[in-house]
Amino acid sequence: MKEQNYHPGFAGKLAAAFIQSKLTIITIVASLLLGILAIVLLPREEEPQIKVPMIDVMVAMPGATPREIEERVSIPMEKLLYELPGVEYIYSTSMPGKSLLVARFYVGEDLETSIVRLNQKLQTNFDRIPHGVSRPLIKPHTIDDVPVLALTFHSTKYDHFTLRRLAAQVDDEVKNIFAVAQTTLIGGMRRQVRVLFDPLKLAARNLSVTELIPRLQQANRQQLSGTLESLNHEIRLQTGTFLTSAKEIGRIVVGVYGGNPVYLNEVATVVDGPEEPASYVLFGHGKGTPEEAAVTLSVAKRPGANAVHVVETVLEKVESLKGTLIPDDVSVSITRDYGETAAEKSNELLLHMGIAVFGVALLILFFLGWRESTIVMLAIPSTLSLTLLLFYLYGYTLNRITLFALIFSIGILVDDAIVVVENIVRHLRLPGSKNKTMIQVALEAVAEVGNPTILATWAVIAAILPMAFVGGLMGPYMRPIPIGASAAMIISMFIAFTVTPWAAVHILKSHCSPSECAVEPEDDEDHAPDDFFTRLYHRIMEPLLARGSARFLFFFIVIGLLLASCSMVYLGMVKVKMLPFDNKSEFQVILNMPEGSTLEQTSRAALEMAEVVGAEPEVVNYQIYSGTAAPFNFNGLVRHYFMRGGPTMADIQVNLLPKSKRDLQSHDIAKRVRPAIAKIAEKYNAAVAVAEVPPGPPVLQTLVAEIYGPTDKARIALAREVKKIFATTDGVVDIDWYREEERDKTIITVDKEKAALHGISEGTITRTVQIALQGLSIDLFHQPRDKEEIPLVLQLPRAKRARVEQLLNLQIRPDMNPQAPLVPLRELVHVTQKPVEQPIYRKNLKRVIYVTGDVAGAAESPVYPILAMNKKLAKLDGIKYGGLQHKITIYNLNQPFTETEPAMKWDGEWHITLEVFRDLGLAFCVVMILIYMLMVGWFKNYITPLVVMAAIPFSLIGILPAHWALGAFFTATSMIGFMAGAGIVVRNSIILVDFIELRRSHGLSLADAVVEAGAVRFRPMLLTALAVVVGASVILADPIFQGLAISLMFGEIASLLISRMAVPVFYYMVNKGKEEA
Repeated sequence: MKEQNYHPGFAGKLAAAFIQSKLTIITIVASLLLGILAIVLLPREEEPQIKVPMIDVMVAMPGATPREIEERVSIPMEKLLYELPGVEYIYSTSMPGKSLLVARFYVGEDLETSIVRLNQKLQTNFDRIPHGVSRPLIKPHTIDDVPVLALTFHSTKYDHFTLRRLAAQVDDEVKNIFAVAQTTLIGGMRRQVRVLFDPLKLAARNLSVTELIPRLQQANRQQLSGTLESLNHEIRLQTGTFLTSAKEIGRIVVGVYGGNPVYLNEVATVVDGPEEPASYVLFGHGKGTPEEAAVTLSVAKRPGANAVHVVETVLEKVESLKGTLIPDDVSVSITRDYGETAAEKSNELLLHMGIAVFGVALLILFFLGWRESTIVMLAIPSTLSLTLLLFYLYGYTLNRITLFALIFSIGILVDDAIVVVENIVRHLRLPGSKNKTMIQVALEAVAEVGNPTILATWAVIAAILPMAFVGGLMGPYMRPIPIGASAAMIISMFIAFTVTPWAAVHILKSHCSPSECAVEPEDDEDHAPDDFFTRLYHRIMEPLLARGSARFLFFFIVIGLLLASCSMVYLGMVKVKMLPFDNKSEFQVILNMPEGSTLEQTSRAALEMAEVVGAEPEVVNYQIYSGTAAPFNFNGLVRHYFMRGGPTMADIQVNLLPKSKRDLQSHDIAKRVRPAIAKIAEKYNAAVAVAEVPPGPPVLQTLVAEIYGPTDKARIALAREVKKIFATTDGVVDIDWYREEERDKTIITVDKEKAALHGISEGTITRTVQIALQGLSIDLFHQPRDKEEIPLVLQLPRAKRARVEQLLNLQIRPDMNPQAPLVPLRELVHVTQKPVEQPIYRKNLKRVIYVTGDVAGAAESPVYPILAMNKKLAKLDGIKYGGLQHKITIYNLNQPFTETEPAMKWDGEWHITLEVFRDLGLAFCVVMILIYMLMVGWFKNYITPLVVMAAIPFSLIGILPAHWALGAFFTATSMIGFMAGAGIVVRNSIILVDFIELRRSHGLSLADAVVEAGAVRFRPMLLTALAVVVGASVILADPIFQGLAISLMFGEIASLLISRMAVPVFYYMVNKGKEEA
C-alpha cells in the first residue's frame, strides 16, 4: 500500500516552524527560568485564598429585651442589608441589650466594595435609628484575619500579670515587622489601678460612691493653659499633673467631714496591680506535669503576603529578644505555625511532583528507551514551569490545592508528548521511511496524530474546565485544579508540537536514522512486524467481530460488571462523603458550661478534659483558654469562635506531633479522646465538641438542623424532639442546640415614687449598682512606658458584692441636693426574680433554632445519619408542633418559604455536599454536551461521537471497587477524578476511532482497520494510562486527594482494558451495515 500525500495540518505546520528554528532552545530555557522565578515569587500558604466577605454589625440598646431588640433593631437592619447586591446570608442574634448581625456575601465578592455598600446602606438610614439605640459598629472579616502564627509565653516562675506585660512588649516589637497585620494578646491580666471603695466608710463620712467620680477625674488633669512672655522669651504654662502612683491617688481629697478633709485612702483601698481575672490561659505539657500560667500572642499577615516569610521574620525577631525583653526563665512555645505547615506542605508536594515526573520518565524509559524518555522529560518541566507562571499571573498562591493541580496534571500533560514521540518512533521503524530524512519522518508523524491530538486535548479540557464553575465555598478550593490542568494541557500541546519534534530530531538522529531503523518486509510500507501482544489481540478481536454471540457475551459481562460496581454505593459498600478527614497537627475542644457557672468551675472542667488529652502520647502540648477564645482558624472564623468569652466558655487547643512522627492521623486521635471528654462534660452537665480543622470549606457544624415554625413554643418543642432524635441516632456525637438553660435573674426594680420623693433619679440608682458590680473605668492612669493602657477603675471589693443584700446597703445622694442625707438603696427598690430571656436567632429574615452535632463511628459521613434521622422525622406529627398538616416538611437546599408550618432544613456539611455534587453533576452534563459537540464537528456525523463516549462509564468498573477495596470514601475529589478520567478515556477513544478512519481511507476493510487500530494505538494508550497511574500514585496517601488518585488510577486501568476492545467493536457494529451496503 502506497503512502498518501502528506497533509501537514496545523500541528505539522507548527512543528515545521520550530523543528529547525534557533528559537526552540531559547523557548525551553526561557520557560524553565520563568518557572523558577514563579516558584520564588509565588506566596506560599497552606490553604487557598478564599474571598468570602463576612461583616459583623453590632448595635447596643441598653436595657432592652431580646424581643424588643429583634423588633427595633435586628429585623429593620436585616431588611436593609438583605437588599444589598452580593449578600447570600443574613444571620442575626438578638440578646438582652444588644444585637449582632452577620452579613455573609457570595464567594468572590470584593471585600472593600461590600464594606462600602453596607456602610452606605446603614448611613443613609441613620434617621431611622430608634431613640436609645447606638450607632452600628461595623467589623469586616476575611481569611487574612486568621493568625498564621501563635506564640505562647509561659513560665513556672511568673504569674499571669507579669507574663501579660512581657508579652505586650514583644507584641510592640512584632508589629513593626513589614507584612504583619493584626496582632492579638490572649490571656494574662492587664495592669489596672482599682479604687475599691468601702460603703460603710463612705456612709460614715457622708459620701456616696458617685461623688468620688468627679473628684478623681479632676485630680487627674494635665494640659497646656497658654504662654507667658517675659524678657523676649515665650514660656509655656502647664496646669495640673497626672496621677503617677497609687499612693498619690490615695491622698486625693474627696470630701470634707466635720471640718476635716476626707482622703480617698480613708474610704477606699487603691490597688495598682493586675485586674480581676476574667479569663485564665494555661499551658500544659501533658504526661502529668502541672500547667503553667500563659499568655498567647497571635499574628496575622497582610493580604497576599508570603506566610512562610512572615513567620520566619517574626520568629527571628522574637529569638533576638530572648535574654533582653524575654527573660531566660520564660519559655516561648510556637503553638501555631502555618508558615511551617505551608512550607512543609509545599515542599512535600514539590517533592511528590518531582517523583511523579521521574516516575513518568522511568516509564517512558522502560517502554521506549532512554532517548525517548529524555524527549518526554523536556516537555514536562517546560509545561509545569509555564503553568506555574500562569498561576503567578492569575494571582494564585502556592498552596496545597494549586500544587495538587500540577501533580494531578502530570499524568495528563505527558499524553501529547507520549503520542508524538511514540508515533515518531513508530514511523522511523516503518519500511516506507527508509528513504526519508529524519525531519520528514518527524513532520509526517506529527501531522498524522496532530489533528486527533488537538481534538483529544480539547476533549480533556472540556471534561475538566466546567468544574471551575462549582459554586459556594467549595468553588475556590476546586478552581485551581480545572484552571491549572486546562492551562497545562494547552501548554503541553504547544510543547508537544514544537519542542518534542525538535528534540526527537536532535536526540534520535544520531542513534536511529530512518535508513537504519526501518524494518523489513518492504512490501507494505505502513506496517512493521507484529509482536506477541499484537498477535494475541488479533486472536481475541477476530472472533468478537466475526460472531454476534461473542459480542453479546462480551457486552453482557461488561454491563454486568458496571451494574455490580454501581450497586456498591447503593449497598453501602462504598460510602459517600464530601471530603474525608484531613491529617492536621492540631484540634480543639470547645466547652460550653451551663449558664450561671463560674469561671473557676469552667476552668476546673477544662483542666479535667486537658488531663485526658495530655495523656495521649501523640500530644506535644495543649493550651487551656477559660473565659476567652483560643487563636481561631478559618473554621473558627466562619463559626465566630473569636467572639467566645465569658465565665461559661473554654477552649482547649491541642497540638500534636508532626505527621512524620506519629502513626495515627489527627482524626483518629480526636476520635479516641472524644468518649472520655464527653463523659466529663456529662458530669458537669456541659456541652462539648471536638473541633477538627475541616478538609474543605468550614461550616457551623457537620450536622446542623434548622428548626422553623409558626410560634416560639412550636419551634422549641420541635427542636427538643429533633435533639432527642440526634441523641438516639448511631454515630451522632457532640450534640448541642442554640438555646440556653432556663434560669432566673434577679431584678432590682426602682420604686419610682420613693425615688422621686428623695430626689434621686433611676439613672443614678442604676449607675451606682453598675459601679459596684461591673466597675467603672473613670479615667486613664498615665504611664507612658506601659505598652497597654491602664484604666482607673472604681468598684466594690469582690467580697462585698457576693450577695444582693450587700448591694442594698449602698448609700445614694439625691441628685440635685448635695446637702441632703444619704439614702440606703434598700429603701428605693424592690428585689424580684424573673426568668432570663433567651437569645433570638434569625437567618434570612426568619426565626430559627439550631440543633447541631458531629459524626463518629463506622460511617463518618453525615449522609447516613441524616438518612436514618429522616425516617424518624417522617413519623413526627406536624399538628403537634403548631401546623395544619401532619407532615413536617424537610428541606435540603432552600429555606422554608413561609413560617406558617413547622419545618426543618438540613444545613452544615450536608448542604455543601448536595451543592457540590449537584454542581459537579451539572458540570458533568455540560462536559458530555461539549465533548459530543466537539466530536460531531470533527467526525461530521452524530453516531461516531456516541461510540467514542460509550467507554466513559467503563471507568466506574475500576473506580468503585477500588474505593471499596481501599476503604476510601467516594468524595468530591473522587468525582473530579472520574470527570477528568472521562476526558482521558475520550482522548484514547478519539485516537482509536481516528486511526480506524485513517486506515479505512487507505483502503483497509472495516474489520481489518478496527483490529489494526486497537493493535497499533495500544502502546500510546497504555503509556498514557500508565503515566496517569504513576502521576497520581504520589497523592494516593494524601487523605484529601486520595479519592482523586483512586479514580484516576483505577479508572484508567479499567477503561484501558475494556475500551481497547469495546470501542472498536462498537464502531464495527455501527458501521458494519454501511460497509455491506
